[in-house]
Amino acid sequence: MMTTITKTRAGRLGKRPPRVRGSINAKAPAHRRDAALAWVLIAPGLVGFVAFVAYPTLRGFYLSFTDFRVLTPPTWTGLDNIIELAHDGVFWNSLLVTVYFVAISVVLGTAISIVTAVILHRLTASSVIRGLIILPFLISGVVAATLWSWMLDAQLGVVNVLVQHVFGHPVMFLTTRAWAIPSIAMISIWKSMGYNAIIIFAGLQTIPSSIYEAGRLDGASEVKMFRYLTLPLLRPILAMVLILSIIGSFQVFDIVQVATRGGPANASKVLQMYIYQKAFGQFDFGYAATMSLALFVVLIVITFLQMRLTRASESDTN
Repeated sequence: MMTTITKTRAGRLGKRPPRVRGSINAKAPAHRRDAALAWVLIAPGLVGFVAFVAYPTLRGFYLSFTDFRVLTPPTWTGLDNIIELAHDGVFWNSLLVTVYFVAISVVLGTAISIVTAVILHRLTASSVIRGLIILPFLISGVVAATLWSWMLDAQLGVVNVLVQHVFGHPVMFLTTRAWAIPSIAMISIWKSMGYNAIIIFAGLQTIPSSIYEAGRLDGASEVKMFRYLTLPLLRPILAMVLILSIIGSFQVFDIVQVATRGGPANASKVLQMYIYQKAFGQFDFGYAATMSLALFVVLIVITFLQMRLTRASESDTN
């Protein structure tokens, strides 16, 4: 009898717990509830994206192959707008003016932003100074252009007062062909420099200090460490800053519209201004959509090439 009781207890203690069938399916309702909640949360953003990004993009792509003048329905014209674009001298002049503006604003703006970020990283940690540096970025482009138009005025501008005091004569910054685009580029640099500097400053904080200590032990100067350590390690951040700067510079409109209105003699008529004049001045929305499509293709190509050349997805800190 004792043997039987022992076997029974051992069987009870060693008995495996019963399997619960459908345990995976029991969690399915919770997963479905989570998915439903996720769709509810992203629905506003998704609706906004479809209404204000996806649909206008597809609609603009369609209108670029039509003759559309608002008061009449669009008429399909095929490649007529593209053929007209290829022979439009004003378009190519506006594109060259835009490229000139982009070259000045991106090169000088990025260089000034890097220097500013390094100074912030090495000399000060004050949040007040960082806030003052990023403050121009928070100002509207119209306000910035108006302010600088007054400051660069040939008669009463404070900048020309200083220039005349040093050189003996004022400079027509916004009313001559030679100075129009460089002046607008400097306004754009002043406005966006703080934002880019803060991004680069954040990238500098991710670089381990041990790398610079090793460089000092090897006898490297500050200039060499900046060239061979800081810049390579900042490559992903700099690539992002360059891409955003190029895209933003190609889309410049408000500063040009307020400061020069495309003058003098189309010297500062950037591509965005020409698109605006065609669309809202001549109501030729079909041809304006074609130019917008061409600008979109140019930006896609430039961004792709830049990401490939700078290897933006790679980091030397790994």
